[in-house]
Amino acid sequence: MELRKKTISGLIWTFSQQFSVQIIYFIVQIVLARLLAPSAFGLIAMLQIFLALGQSLIDSGMTSSLIRTQNVGQKDYSTVFFINIISSVGIYAIVFFCAPLIANFYDIPLLKIVVRVYCLTFIIQGLVGVQTTRLTKEMNFKLQMIMQIPSSIIGGVVGIVLAYQGYGVWSLVWMNLARAFVFMLQHWFYTDWRPIFIIDKERLKYHFNFGYKLTLSGLLDVIYTNSYNLIIGKLFSSTQLGYYNQADTFRMLPVNNLSSALGKVTYPMFASIIDDDAKLKMAYKKIMTQVLFWIIPLMLSLTVIAKPLFIFVLGEQWKPAVPYFQILCVAAIAYPLHVYNLNIINVKGRSDLFLRLEIIKKVVGVAVIVFSLFWGMTGLLVAQVLFSFSAVYINTYYSGRMINYPLKEQLTDIYPMFLTGAIATAVSWLLYNFLTQSYTLPNVVQIPAVSTFFFTIYLGISFVGKITALQDFIMIISKKPLLF
Repeated sequence: MELRKKTISGLIWTFSQQFSVQIIYFIVQIVLARLLAPSAFGLIAMLQIFLALGQSLIDSGMTSSLIRTQNVGQKDYSTVFFINIISSVGIYAIVFFCAPLIANFYDIPLLKIVVRVYCLTFIIQGLVGVQTTRLTKEMNFKLQMIMQIPSSIIGGVVGIVLAYQGYGVWSLVWMNLARAFVFMLQHWFYTDWRPIFIIDKERLKYHFNFGYKLTLSGLLDVIYTNSYNLIIGKLFSSTQLGYYNQADTFRMLPVNNLSSALGKVTYPMFASIIDDDAKLKMAYKKIMTQVLFWIIPLMLSLTVIAKPLFIFVLGEQWKPAVPYFQILCVAAIAYPLHVYNLNIINVKGRSDLFLRLEIIKKVVGVAVIVFSLFWGMTGLLVAQVLFSFSAVYINTYYSGRMINYPLKEQLTDIYPMFLTGAIATAVSWLLYNFLTQSYTLPNVVQIPAVSTFFFTIYLGISFVGKITALQDFIMIISKKPLLF
C-alpha cells in the first residue's frame, strides 16, 4: 500500500507538472505559429538530430544507473555530476567546430551561427542533470513542477516577444535557451544537494558499464527518429519540414505529456519492486492498460478533427500539415508501450538486451525508410506507423518473458481497447462528414461536437463491454484499493 500511495502521489504531481507545462507550451506554440513562417520551425527541426545526439551523449546513461541503483551515495552523485560537466563542454566544442559542415550539408549558411548558439543548452543540461535525477529517484515531482512552470513561462515570453519584433528563427533559439537557463538556476536555488570535488573510478566504472549500453541504444534511437527531419530537410524543403515538425510536435503533446509523467514515476517504482516479478507484472499491467485506454481514443479522435483543429488553432497556412498529423497520430499510440516495456528491461539490469533490441529495430527501421522513399512524404509517414508497431512487438516479446507476461496475454488484455477505438473512429468519421457536407458549421463548433460524440461512443462501448481498464479507473477515482 505504501508503494501504491507513493506512486499515485508521484503521478498526481507529475501529471500536474506535465499538464501545466504542456498547456503553456501549447499556447506559446499557437502564438509563434501565427507569428513565424513554417520555414522557421523547419530550420530548428534540421538541428534536432544534432541536439538529440549531444543530449544523449552528455551523461552516457549514467543518470539512469543512479535511479536503478539501490544504495547511492555522494561519491556516485558527484562522480556523475563532474563527468556530465566534462562531457557537455566537450560535446559543445565538437558541435561548435562542426557547425560549418552542418550549414553546408543543408546549404543554409545561417545554420552555422544558429547551431553554435542553440547548443549552449548542452552545457546548461550538464549543470542540472544530477539534481533532476535525485528528485526523480526520490519521486519528488512536486518540486520539479514548481521549477518547470516559471521556466516555461519565461522562455515562452522571450520567444513571443522576439517573434513579434521580427527575429524569426532566433526567437525559437532564445526561447529554448532562456527556458533551460531558468530551469537550471532554480535547481541550484531550491535543492540542497551540492557536489564534492571527486571522481571515484570504481563508481564511474560501475555506472558507466550499465549506462554506456543505454547510450548506444539511445544514439541509435536518436539517429533513427531524427532521420526523418534529416531526410525531409535534405530532399524536400524547410517549409515541408516545418509542416512535418509542427504535425509531429502537436501529435506528441498529449502522448509525451502522459508518457513522460508515467515514465518518470514508473521507472523508480519498477526499480523498487525489481525482485518481485508477480508484483512487477501486476503494476506493469495496470499502468499499461490504463494508459492505452485513454491514449487510443485521444489520438484517434484527433485524426477525425484534425482539419478544423489545425485551421482553428494555427491558421490556414498550416492546412498542408493536416494529413501528416493524421498519420502520425496513429503511430503515436505505440509510444507509451515503448516506454514501459523498455523500463522493465532497464530495471532488470539488461542494458545489453536493450542495446541488442535497438540494433535489431533500427536495422528494420532503416530498411522501411529506404523502401518508403519511393512514395515520397506519405511513404515516410506510413513507414513511421509500421515501424512503431513492429518495434512494440519486439520490445513486448522480451520484456514480457522477464515478468511472466507473454505477448499473447498482453495482446488479449489490450485488443478490446483497439477494437472499441476503431468502432468509435468509424462512426465519428460518418458524423464529421455529415456535418461538413450538410451544414456550414464553424470549426469552433465542429471540434467539441465530434470529440464529445467520439468519447461518448468509446466510453459507452467500454462500459457495456466491461473493459477492465475502465473498471480500474472507476476504482481509482472512488479511492478503492488496486492490487499493487
